[in-house]
Amino acid sequence: MFNYLLKNLSILKKFLFINLIFFTVIGLFTFLYLKNVQPNLIKKKSSNHIKIINNTIENLERLEIKFFEEDIRRFLFSTRFIFQSLDRVIFFNNELDLIGDTDTLDLDPRSFSSRLDIIELEILNEKKTKEITEGKNINIGSDNLVSLKDILFNYAGSKNYGIPFTFIQQEFNNFKLTTIKNVFRGDKNIGYIAITENANDVRAAINERKTFIIRTAFAVGIVILIFSFVLNRYFLKPIQNLVNYINKIKNKDHKKINIDNLKIRNDELGLLSKSLDDMTLELQKRISHAENFSTDLVHEIRNPLASLKSASEILNDTKDSEERLKLINILSHDVQRIERLITDYSQILKDEVALSKEKFKKIDLAPVIQSVVDDYNNIYHVKSGIKISCNYKNDKTYIINGIENRIEQIVANLLDNAISFSKNNQNIEVKVVKNSNNQVLINILDEGPGFKERDTNKIFKRFYSNRPDKFGQHSGLGLNIVKNLVDLHKASISASNRTDKNGANLEIIFPKI
Repeated sequence: MFNYLLKNLSILKKFLFINLIFFTVIGLFTFLYLKNVQPNLIKKKSSNHIKIINNTIENLERLEIKFFEEDIRRFLFSTRFIFQSLDRVIFFNNELDLIGDTDTLDLDPRSFSSRLDIIELEILNEKKTKEITEGKNINIGSDNLVSLKDILFNYAGSKNYGIPFTFIQQEFNNFKLTTIKNVFRGDKNIGYIAITENANDVRAAINERKTFIIRTAFAVGIVILIFSFVLNRYFLKPIQNLVNYINKIKNKDHKKINIDNLKIRNDELGLLSKSLDDMTLELQKRISHAENFSTDLVHEIRNPLASLKSASEILNDTKDSEERLKLINILSHDVQRIERLITDYSQILKDEVALSKEKFKKIDLAPVIQSVVDDYNNIYHVKSGIKISCNYKNDKTYIINGIENRIEQIVANLLDNAISFSKNNQNIEVKVVKNSNNQVLINILDEGPGFKERDTNKIFKRFYSNRPDKFGQHSGLGLNIVKNLVDLHKASISASNRTDKNGANLEIIFPKI
């Protein structure tokens, strides 16, 4: 139930709810503590009273003081220092007659007290036996002795007779503690001793603890409120804005939430906002890229489909064998082009999925390129006499940060492009060098016709192909794939005509690491 309740609450409500439980538990323990603090403090004073009473009884026995007024009075005069810390000590004989009172020694007219609104009686023994009686109003003054005699009378007839008896007297300005005990001599009770002490320090200690707890609770409550405000203002609301931002994008809502104020933050939420915004822009870019690519693919497929349709319609009406052969060749080229487009498009989609799982690492370009060149030489040198050479300095390393199989794909596509423009027995050179800026450069030079385009950047666009003599054999996606992979490696690629002879020069510049 508790987990279910917390599960459906917001973070702020969870925080406040847990703090409420915490405060409730602490409040319960505080209540129990305050409830037990007074009895514990009283027990300490009562223990001191009992010790004084026991010492007094021992002195009475040792000095063989009889429980008569004159003897007790002389005893009080001679042992006044024992009772200096006490307000009043009263002696009664076995018949509950007053035989000694420290108040009368100084002729102090003070009464025992003025008025008791509440009386709490505690029977305390060494094992902490307690009995509390409430609800008596006692008028002190001339009636004080009568009231005390009543208490002594009840004490003498109680089952706790013989055990020290402590009770509390509370009024507006005073908090007094009185302990009484009977005095045995032999097996006979000869009288009673009552000790009274001003215990305002007990009340002060309790009030001090209450004040401290209230102030602490108030301070902690203020801190929690401030923390809740800061938590909500600087953390929860920004997170909610990010959630709303994501939902708006997910629902394709044109009214988007501005999170620029979150992106400028220098904490983790700022980094999260930047990453989330960058990821969103990247996803939107990829979605737009996929949509444009699909649109272009459909457009490119429509052309050969239209040609197929026209050629197939004309073929049925053409009886000339030469014309029919031309139309069949057109149909074959169109089918090959469609097949090539679909195959390359499928490969691009597979590459995009694979790229998301591949990791960059430091690789040496020279052996990677040499391996691709060796494979192509084994195929094309025997087939058409085309020789591919790889030139670099063996005593140097050409380290870049990249994906090895993607570097192989870049070189392979560029070699395919160079071979498609080369004639039999021509040469293709692959050069790997380092420039003055410590950047690694790859140049692929062929001996073909070179570029007729003034703007050579267009050769890297999707579906671009300028091979009228090889219609249908190329999809126009090879160099576009190369451009995307080069961009992935944060490198640059450019195309130009060779200056030393006829042919094309494709150059890739990798950033230094």
